[in-house]
Amino acid sequence: MEAEAEARLLLQEARESIEAARSYRRELEQRLRGLHQARKQIRESATLTRDVLEQHFNDLKGTLKKLLDERLMSLLQEVDAIEQESIKPLDECQKLIEHGVSTADDLLREGESAVHGDTGQQNEKLCSFTKKALHIQLDSLPEVPSLVDVPCLSAQLDDCLLTILKNQIFRHGTVASRPPVQLEEFVEKPGGILVRWCKVDDDFIPQDYRLQYRKSTASHFEDVYVGSETEFIVLHIDPNVDYQFRVCARGDGRQEWSPWSVPQIGCTTLVPHEWTTGLEGYSLSSRRNIALRNDSQSCGVLYSKAPTYFCGQTLTFRIETVGQPDRRDSLGVCVEQQNGYDSLQRDKAVCISTNGAVFVNGKEMTNQLPAVTSGSTVTFDMEAVQLGPSSNEGGNFKLRVTISSNNREVVFDWVLDQCCVSLYFGCSFSYPGWKVLVF
Repeated sequence: MEAEAEARLLLQEARESIEAARSYRRELEQRLRGLHQARKQIRESATLTRDVLEQHFNDLKGTLKKLLDERLMSLLQEVDAIEQESIKPLDECQKLIEHGVSTADDLLREGESAVHGDTGQQNEKLCSFTKKALHIQLDSLPEVPSLVDVPCLSAQLDDCLLTILKNQIFRHGTVASRPPVQLEEFVEKPGGILVRWCKVDDDFIPQDYRLQYRKSTASHFEDVYVGSETEFIVLHIDPNVDYQFRVCARGDGRQEWSPWSVPQIGCTTLVPHEWTTGLEGYSLSSRRNIALRNDSQSCGVLYSKAPTYFCGQTLTFRIETVGQPDRRDSLGVCVEQQNGYDSLQRDKAVCISTNGAVFVNGKEMTNQLPAVTSGSTVTFDMEAVQLGPSSNEGGNFKLRVTISSNNREVVFDWVLDQCCVSLYFGCSFSYPGWKVLVF
């Protein structure tokens, strides 16, 4: 018996060791895949960075050559203009002098002919020559500018430009081994994903962040958020579909964006919140997550299509536009749909009115929140705090409810007579113009 027991014990230990070895091998294989992905990321990012650098500097070379050629052409045209403008008066003076030389040559020939000519006509020729010489004014000479009075062109070229360019070029561009910000967390939301990111470079001072996303099957990212916050809820996300996200930052006082973070995949399995269609007093968006109180005289509560709000989640109403407020207006959650009511200010419901009053099972609380305005966000958070035998308050299910609006909140316990795994949400407005987004 002892031998059999010992054999069984050894067999059990062997099986456990085999399973441990398998688990160990799986873990090692997982780490090998992680190393492969790390090596792939390094090599692919290095190749991409080389391509970006070569393209950028080739573009710079082409642009600089074009700019230098344009500047050279401009300076050469300036030289041509100065040369032509300066030569023009000299050409006019030259024509005047050449005309004078021609006139003097004619006068010389005529004078020599008069002096050495026939004696019988000598006096007449000498008289005519003398009159002509007086008329020509042989003592009048055109003025020729001295060399200091005419342009002497030269090029003024500042050698410090090369030094400035050299310094700027040597400081132009950097190679970062890691981006200054990285994606940190994805939180599933109904029809959306809350994306959080953080700074990983202690020396980097961010001014703005830029978040982009795309479906994993798409080829191009698109901007979804630019601002100073380090989290953002991306809406209009299809459930059970992978999306890629990346984030970058802009340093304080800088214009350019930092390198992108490592892209990561986020997904939500929670179906989006939707309003019920068909209620006459409300018009819905194509995704049925935005409700607009229209001009219809019909009045009533617009409920969610299904009980899609679960304890532990955050339900958010964002007021897009406002209409005339009424004390019977309501935004909130309820155990079940009950037609025939014009407000959620009733039993088995908690809500906030547009004036900030909070109602629990139809009773107004002493604590009150600020009135909602355009752009206001109202959030509901709930968690179960009691589940068991009936309490002194008459219920056996208690929810701790937190309603927040405009940086203020109220916290209270909501006692129900039944366990509620999920809840409906709803809204009611007496007057048109109210538009509310739920997510």
